[in-house]
Amino acid sequence: MLDIRELHVKYVTDDQGKKSGVLLSLEAFDALMEELEDLVVLAERREEETVSHEQVVNELKRDGLL
Repeated sequence: MLDIRELHVKYVTDDQGKKSGVLLSLEAFDALMEELEDLVVLAERREEETVSHEQVVNELKRDGLL
């Protein structure tokens, strides 16, 4: 999981000092987008049936992948 302190966010402010925007490095932006994509997948799959670790290992062994 991404640590917000690692983003090195810089705020854009208006004439009154009110925050109006954010500047991020491309690396930080890409990391945020990746995290967001992961959360979207998680949300979409929330209702799917779960499979135990043991079952996954057994299926991988059966299929010759482990």
